[in-house]
Amino acid sequence: MTTHPTIRDPERRKKDVLARLAEEVDIWVASASADARPYLVPLAFHWDGADIWLCTRLTNPTGRNLAAGGSTRLALGHTRDVVLIDGDVTTLVVGDVPTEAIEGFAAKCGWDPRNSGPAYGWFRVRPTAVEAWLEEPELAGRHLMRDGVWAV
Repeated sequence: MTTHPTIRDPERRKKDVLARLAEEVDIWVASASADARPYLVPLAFHWDGADIWLCTRLTNPTGRNLAAGGSTRLALGHTRDVVLIDGDVTTLVVGDVPTEAIEGFAAKCGWDPRNSGPAYGWFRVRPTAVEAWLEEPELAGRHLMRDGVWAV
């Protein structure tokens, strides 16, 4: 017999999502090429309270896809404790990234991309949808954000 944890209310789920965004260092980044070839990689990230900041080489598949596609799906957690985030992507060069975002990224991730040269681009992901669930009993009510607005 499988024992499921207590079902969290939406406010608790949102609180848990925000804590994970603040604490976790890596996030799964899904993108697709122009010919619909999928890519899924983990990248370090920084959450500034409104946006998720990513940094990777502009010439690798993920960098090219994020820059060209304008959207992504991000994921935290394992298959029994999931957070999915859909977002709009803006590609920026280091001079256009707020200093607070770069310094927050460097402090959290232990890597300052400014020291890695101009091959790296910055990607601001503005969440448009957030889903979170802890096993099957939480599938109902998993939509915490829609159209960029928190539902809770």
